[in-house]
This record gives sequence, C-alpha cells and structure tokens, in this order.
Amino acid sequence: MKQSPDIVDLDKILRTSPLVAGGFMGDDPRSVTEVIDTDAGTLFVLGVTAKQIAARMRQITDMAAQALGTWTDIDARRQAMVDEVRGALPCSWPHAGDYFKRVTTLQRTDSGQTIRWSDLNIHMIAAHGFFEGRGSTFRTEPAELVAALF
Repeated sequence: MKQSPDIVDLDKILRTSPLVAGGFMGDDPRSVTEVIDTDAGTLFVLGVTAKQIAARMRQITDMAAQALGTWTDIDARRQAMVDEVRGALPCSWPHAGDYFKRVTTLQRTDSGQTIRWSDLNIHMIAAHGFFEGRGSTFRTEPAELVAALF
C-alpha cells in the first residue's frame, strides 16, 4: 500500500533522528504504520489499550521519581528507579511538546524481568500507539511491557 507523503516523511525522521542513536525505528524494516498496526493488534489480543499502558507507566515513573536514583517499591512484585538528565526531548510527530530526559527502570522482583522507558516513550505510546521499532534502544515489546506493568 502506498504511504502518504506525511507518513513517508515521519518514517524517515524516526529512522534518522539525531535525538536517539540509531533512531526510533532501530533496524526494523517495517514502516512506522506497520509497526503501530502490529502492536495495536497485540494490545487488542491482550485486552489492554495503549493509553492504559501509558497511564501505568506514568504512575510508576511518578512514584519512582520521588526517590530519584534509588530503588523504590511499587507494589509487592515490582520496584522501580528513575535516572534523570538535564534537558528535554521533543516528539518526532509534528506537534508541540517536550518530555523530560529521564529513564525509568522497572523490575519484577518475582521474575527478575526488567523493562526501561523514557518519558518520551510514555508520550509516544499514549498519543501515537508507538512502541518504537525493533532494534531501537527503547523498543519494548507490548506483551512484555504488559506482563511487567500489570
């Protein structure tokens, strides 16, 4: 299927973004729309929305940010830590908004599973349903993320 010029431009920006080493698409050969559609299908099967995932990510980030740089208990099975760097990152989609340069690390204490995300990831999941392309630095497979969060 032929992509609109706007989507072609967005795909190029996501692949070559100077904001992130390797871009937001990593080595994923799929188009940004294919990535989003595939991940949306996974979420449908799991019975959860991107907005629900992002809300839980935000909740965990906010809890962990209070203990900046040290592990904090989220609940009986999860702990998290936030590392922050000065500055902010803009979203690659054409709209206003900058997001703190901080990384949240979530660890399941019962399984050892560890997942990390940035504030920009939370926004891109909530607003665009975009979990990044495979091979990118902050790509999180939706099923793994759901297992870690809920």
